Amino acid sequence: MPVAVPSLSIMLHRTWWVLLLRGLVAIVFGVLTWLQPAASAAALVLVFGAYVFVDGLLGVYAAIRSRHQSRHWWVILLWGLTGVVVGVLTVVNPAITALVLTMYIGAWALITGVMQIIAAIRLRKEIEGEWVLVLGGAISVLFGGFVLAQPGAGMMAMLWVLAVYAVAFGVLMVILAFKIRKNAMP
Repeated sequence: MPVAVPSLSIMLHRTWWVLLLRGLVAIVFGVLTWLQPAASAAALVLVFGAYVFVDGLLGVYAAIRSRHQSRHWWVILLWGLTGVVVGVLTVVNPAITALVLTMYIGAWALITGVMQIIAAIRLRKEIEGEWVLVLGGAISVLFGGFVLAQPGAGMMAMLWVLAVYAVAFGVLMVILAFKIRKNAMP
């Protein structure tokens, strides 16, 4: 007899607090970036690497914890692994140039944005508020595309764009976390 596999929405409901934590970490990262715009490129590399790594680990945790509850857990796993890989690459080579850091940030935002949109498409019939994840994914894709199209932009401009992105994305993840928690399935 086949075993019923719970949906991605059940997986996200069980780990709603991970989305909340990811959103709060993004907001804190963005605000700290605004408050310290003159921070050196090396400090940005380490802060960004730590942020992306922690964000990725939380995504991997959510996916692995729910792998038996949803056959779509791999979308969240890829989303998280992208952050872990980019975080490690960023921290392992702190002498990275602004151009390469810009490419890491752009690739990370683009890939995670696509994964968020895929997750939202899979959720569209299962939960209310999936548009928040689509919007977060779209912002990530637009940000990543902008960064990849303008790799020569100065580090200070990159700091401000990154801060705006992190705060906007963080707010959307916090909203999504509370929507998922509120619309819990019995």
